[in-house]
Amino acid sequence: MTTEIDTGPATAQAQVELAIGGMTCASCAARIEKKLNRMDGVEATVNYATEKAKVSFREDVSVQDLIATVEATGYTAAEPEPPRPADEARPAAEADELRPLRERLTTAVLLSVPVIAMAMIPALQFEYWQWLSLTLAAPVVTYAAWPFHKAAWTNARHGAATMDTLISVGTSAAFLWSLWALFFGTAGTPGMTHPFELTIARSDGAANIYLEAAAGVTAFILAGRYFEARSKRKAGAALKALLELGAKDVTVLRDGGTEVRIPVAELKVGDRFLVRPGEKIATDGTVVEGSSAVDASMLTGESVPVEVGAGDAVTGATLNAGGRLVVEATRVGSDTQLARMARLVEDAQNGKAAAQRLADRISAVFVPVVIGLALATLAFWLGNGAGWAAAFTAAVAVLIIACPCALGLATPTALMVGTGRGAQLGILIKGPEVLESTRRVDTIVLDKTGTVTTGRMTLLATHTADGVTPSELLRLAGALENASEHPIAQAVAAGAVKETGGALPVPEDFANVPGLGVQGIVEGHAILVGRTQLLAEWAIHLPVDLERALAAAEAAGRTAIAVAWDGEARGVLEVADAVKDTSAEAIGRLRALGLTPILLTGDNKAVAQAVAAEVGIDADDVIAEVLPQDKVDVVKKLQAQGRSVAMVGDGVNDAAALAQADLGLAMGTGTDAAIEAGDLTLVRGDLRAAADAIRLSRRTLGTIRSNLFWAFAYNVGALPLAAAGLLNPMIAGAAMAFSSVFVVGNSLRLRSFKAS
Repeated sequence: MTTEIDTGPATAQAQVELAIGGMTCASCAARIEKKLNRMDGVEATVNYATEKAKVSFREDVSVQDLIATVEATGYTAAEPEPPRPADEARPAAEADELRPLRERLTTAVLLSVPVIAMAMIPALQFEYWQWLSLTLAAPVVTYAAWPFHKAAWTNARHGAATMDTLISVGTSAAFLWSLWALFFGTAGTPGMTHPFELTIARSDGAANIYLEAAAGVTAFILAGRYFEARSKRKAGAALKALLELGAKDVTVLRDGGTEVRIPVAELKVGDRFLVRPGEKIATDGTVVEGSSAVDASMLTGESVPVEVGAGDAVTGATLNAGGRLVVEATRVGSDTQLARMARLVEDAQNGKAAAQRLADRISAVFVPVVIGLALATLAFWLGNGAGWAAAFTAAVAVLIIACPCALGLATPTALMVGTGRGAQLGILIKGPEVLESTRRVDTIVLDKTGTVTTGRMTLLATHTADGVTPSELLRLAGALENASEHPIAQAVAAGAVKETGGALPVPEDFANVPGLGVQGIVEGHAILVGRTQLLAEWAIHLPVDLERALAAAEAAGRTAIAVAWDGEARGVLEVADAVKDTSAEAIGRLRALGLTPILLTGDNKAVAQAVAAEVGIDADDVIAEVLPQDKVDVVKKLQAQGRSVAMVGDGVNDAAALAQADLGLAMGTGTDAAIEAGDLTLVRGDLRAAADAIRLSRRTLGTIRSNLFWAFAYNVGALPLAAAGLLNPMIAGAAMAFSSVFVVGNSLRLRSFKAS
């Protein structure tokens, strides 16, 4: 898929993602990336783990030019096919892409085990054992190792050397030496034996065969490649699960209300579709008829279903757990929240951290250096009289041990598993560079409305006059307010329904008094609900206890509503943007991570201080009465003080501040502008997810660093041992394969990360 990016008339850019074929190690990715970046106006990132290239290019460069460059490098490239529906049959070649590798591995293991056993155990070395070894090893070095030889030859034709070059040269050299020793030396003599040793032994080499090294190294490396490929598929499972969450078919209402069943792909913006209980909502939309509870746990991790009714927004792939809904589609296809989530995850997996870019540069020059080192080792031992066998053993061990496949997998596998696990928990990491930011941040700025608070008016407290019960006050006041569309009135009505647990009476003679409140008759009572001025117009005044309650509510930044009926004041209701139940706990978790929370809001100082006190933010860390356009200035000021700032927000007015911050965390329940500006997206509207996101990001970064350390340490430590002749080539191959499996296994531990 190609995307246009308009960056001005002179620098118009396009982006394309290419599926790369034929890569077998990290240095392959480095070669392709280098060739693409040499093209004028092209910037490319090639990821070995995902087997994709993300390329930005000028309008005077075509996608075919890019593909031709990759093919000229010795690999294949194509634009990825559009995703197929999960229930559509896949081609046989796609059904099990690991099958050819598994078949080669099975062949290698079954034939190598007896070859290795006979070479290691002198008791198994019967009269013609060496010829049986040759018979068994030949298919391993030819058929099973063919991908290595093919890749090495392709790269050699293009003047390059990769990890496959090391494997092919090492195994071929061991096999060809054995053939020479068997046919032209004394190794083919009946009854010939030689013990298995870890150290080199000086001899003329004519009686030594290395079939176990050739076969064993092939088997071990194939095993490493197979488990790497399997783990790459597991690491991408979260992304595939996201893409398969959506509904496949949808019932659309056509002219006259006729129900027509169509594939989701045919749905258009503006279509109205039916969602029955137990069905998935086909796409993002707005409820136009009906009410129900919607289970969004598969997207947000939130276990409690959300009640929705006419006018409420719903998200595609969520489950209708209750009644019948009619929904009008507002987003379809790649614009839906589900598609955006999948795109964010894949973009993050395609990126590279700074540490990985360093690893790629090293691996690109590593192969020729290692080949030079192997030749130097061979020359050194020959020059010191060790004999061809000893010198050859050490040189082959150098070639085998050096393959830095673990180096190339260190970052991509950790990033894939970390971002995939984050997606499952409702945390979307936009790119690998974000991970570095999470390590440095020491201050977190929290937008109040919609982040720390719910962002909607809620009934918080009820104060009654003598002789009036709370349920009576709420039933009568709520009935009158229910006829109004004002947000405060709706908050009172919703609170009344919740507290009384029943349907509200229908008012008569309802009237709205602009700027003051509402009035009407409910069950024979003449009721007033609104400001004290409305009551004063009817010569009604609050008793002392209700006046005190009203003053205290206003001092705390809440909206106080007076209620009267039949000529007397009956109560006071407090309405405000309620603090989320989880916000205080979230602040505690952020502090535990070493972050200083700062509350930022456009509300007045009294409201801000009250919210801060409730969630545990220090009064000195409250910045109130800030205009939307000034939020970015607040972030800049904190950065000028030497702080590394994270920002959490959900609105359009937060977008600039999110982009300015060192780390922007956008609430997924917020606006598209905020989500696009953020580095991390928190699908749940729960501030605790911010702490989880930072913990997961730091854990992922730590895994990448430990992977890189062990990959570097392994190569640096093992090469001298191999050059010194202290490692048998077969042992070197096993150790090399193990290092790749270790890196992958270390990365897969991120799958066990749990939200606290």
